[in-house]
Amino acid sequence: MSSILLVVHSAVRWLVLLSLTYAIWRGVRGWSGRVPFTAFDNRIRHLTATIAHLQLMVGYTLYFSSPLIRYFRSNYTEAVRVPDFRFFGLIHVILMTLAIVLITIGSAAAKRKPTPRSKFRTMTGWYVAALVLIFLAVPWPFSPLANRPYFRSF
Repeated sequence: MSSILLVVHSAVRWLVLLSLTYAIWRGVRGWSGRVPFTAFDNRIRHLTATIAHLQLMVGYTLYFSSPLIRYFRSNYTEAVRVPDFRFFGLIHVILMTLAIVLITIGSAAAKRKPTPRSKFRTMTGWYVAALVLIFLAVPWPFSPLANRPYFRSF
């Protein structure tokens, strides 16, 4: 099951990045162009948050069932000194959780704003902050913290 979840987590990562990037693009376009916040924009806002929450749930399932994390928790003093263990045991889970919190706040706050421009501005600001955290916390193949392939396979 763990290998299936790793593949799903790897694939959904790209959906999160694409939806977040698209929502930010729509937000910047709407904020600067003084266009109405349409039902489509609202769906993009909501879909982006939903995909991010789905990814978080898959990630938490992996986190709490992973042998790597089990070892990290039971041997914290030694494991925290090893970059891969430290990254996945602390950095990745904390930054990704914080990123999803930012997306959730941004989505909820944007929904409640009175004007289209303030909706776009709010959504864009929170989503950009989340995207920065996500880029820092993904184990890219070139990352000095921990690296994994762009796509996982079975």
